[in-house]
Amino acid sequence: MHISAKADYAVRALVALAASDGQPVAGAALASAQGLPAKFLEAILAELRRAGMVVSQRGAEGGYRLARPAASISLAEVFRAIDGPLAEVRGARPETTAYEGPNARLQDVWIAVRASLRSVLERTTLADVASGQLPANVRRLAADPDAWRSR
Repeated sequence: MHISAKADYAVRALVALAASDGQPVAGAALASAQGLPAKFLEAILAELRRAGMVVSQRGAEGGYRLARPAASISLAEVFRAIDGPLAEVRGARPETTAYEGPNARLQDVWIAVRASLRSVLERTTLADVASGQLPANVRRLAADPDAWRSR
């Protein structure tokens, strides 16, 4: 799976907002604290606002805050809002693919890949990351030494 810079920045900004206890945080402050390009982050925050994940407030005490509780926003929702479906095959959903001959079971592989991504991203919320209390399945996967090996 390729995690785009845009999705990474979106998650990082949202987790920072989750940790802000509901206080508005200026986009420039978020960008500076995370070491992100401010203009790019502002564009991402606009997308997240349209997706209903953040609200913005103008004025001296303005900024961004989560539109909903952090525990109700999954990482999968963020990825979908920023980059679209979690798994695609040539721009199509895996269930719409069809293969013949020796590749006949390949659709099952693509469906399993999507299910694997869902098992992590749909079960992990912004609150989980902000608190450091990741779901058991995520902790178990990350604890496997083989998961840390590049191939």
